[in-house]
Amino acid sequence: MTQHQHLLIIDFGSQVTQLIARRLRELNVYCEIHPYQNVTDAFLAEFAPKAVIFSGGPDSVTRDGSPRPPESVYKLGVPILGICYGQQVMMQQLGGMVEGGKITGGGGTAEFGRAFVTPADKPLAILDGWFSEGREQVWMSHGDHVSRLAPGFEVFGTSPNAPYAITADTERNFFAVQFHPEVHHTPNGKKVYENFVKLAGFTGDWTMGAYKDDAIARIREQVGDKKVICGLSGGVDSSVAAVLIHEAIGDQLTCVFVDHGLLRLNEADEVVSMFRDHYNIPLIHADETELFLGELDGVSDPETKRKIIGRLFIDVFQKHANEIEGAEFLAQGTLYPDVIESVSFSGGPSVTIKSHHNVGGLPEKMGLKLVEPLRELFKDEVRALGRELGLPDSFIGRHPFPGPGLAIRCPGEITREKLEILRKADAVYIDQIRKHGLYDDIWQAFVAILPVRTVGVMGDGRTYDYACALRAVTSVDGMTADYFPFSHDFLGETATRIINEVQGINRVTYDITSKPPGTIEWE
Repeated sequence: MTQHQHLLIIDFGSQVTQLIARRLRELNVYCEIHPYQNVTDAFLAEFAPKAVIFSGGPDSVTRDGSPRPPESVYKLGVPILGICYGQQVMMQQLGGMVEGGKITGGGGTAEFGRAFVTPADKPLAILDGWFSEGREQVWMSHGDHVSRLAPGFEVFGTSPNAPYAITADTERNFFAVQFHPEVHHTPNGKKVYENFVKLAGFTGDWTMGAYKDDAIARIREQVGDKKVICGLSGGVDSSVAAVLIHEAIGDQLTCVFVDHGLLRLNEADEVVSMFRDHYNIPLIHADETELFLGELDGVSDPETKRKIIGRLFIDVFQKHANEIEGAEFLAQGTLYPDVIESVSFSGGPSVTIKSHHNVGGLPEKMGLKLVEPLRELFKDEVRALGRELGLPDSFIGRHPFPGPGLAIRCPGEITREKLEILRKADAVYIDQIRKHGLYDDIWQAFVAILPVRTVGVMGDGRTYDYACALRAVTSVDGMTADYFPFSHDFLGETATRIINEVQGINRVTYDITSKPPGTIEWE
């Protein structure tokens, strides 16, 4: 993305570093996150950032060997904003002092959660629009504190436990804040980023229209006259990637849609109709329902289910892809969060909560090169790109759907009977959500059929049918989530419809677990 103005985020391990990037992308500023160990003098020279942000982090700058950016970053002559640990490392490197959490000689102390910052008696460019009511709510999360400012810095805001909550060296355009402006709990935090990028001279040249044109040109340059295979799941990411690549190279692209028999009601028909009929994209519909359900017969462990589905997916995809003569590239809908996680701050993988279903391993196995046109985008940007490409809003706004499909919404053993019941119940539930105008307010909603039967009474007869759980969550990126606060009237009406319209269910529950401690899906 060399033709765009660049902002560099140096990551020191904060759990909310991605939020910084999201805030900047919302301002049409192109930015990249790079772990501090990768930011060398040579990297800085090549990347040529127009501004730099230091993220927060869990370490202590007082510890020998703690993370540091290269000293050369301060000599680039560009604005720098340090956040939390980023403020402390800036002070430590530029001649100030940082101490541990206890109060020492009247200095600050540890501070976690909501706090209020009050201004000094002098203006600061990055605080335009702040302090209209005398103070600003911010979110603090620090143990160490700055006890002496580096030469050239002044105080522009304080909180009860952070006398240096906002500091700046206005001559060099170095800014440092002890709080996190990127999080929801700093309500006016977006203004800090707006003011910072304005001061740095960003013109907001990062738009999806411009990205689409760039991406098409890069795909054409990378692929040339060779053929590309795309694994199409019917989800937003793979669909946007397929339409974008097709716009770039036309019939050189062939999509392989692996139908594992674990899709929602009428979903396979909708995917085939949209891509084969509407977009006229060459499409192989690999209906392998019998293969997948046969191998899953009698399996109840969720990890085993995922591994079976992942293995079969690769085998089926490879079988059909081999039918495409001369294919040299494999297209994937990899997103920027996947890229960030693969070069994590710690350099190692996070704890495996559950296996993710993708086409991992296929490029090496099949001798293919990767085309990943979405790898610089967040999910909301993918949706915006989809609109640029003319995909209908009803499709772009679809809730996420897991690769293993209904297999992980069917805890316990999977049977054709349970899948049929689940499809019908899910269709009623989503219909209810749409009728009440709630679909776009919800990140993800679905029904899980539970591995228990319960006694019920319908008419004058006794029933012994399945129970199901409704799930609906709100989220920004799927990393954390909270349940959607449906009214009791909605839940009662929905339960009545499901029980009346779906034979095989006689009890409906609503899952009000947040993530964490739960996950969004049931398995």
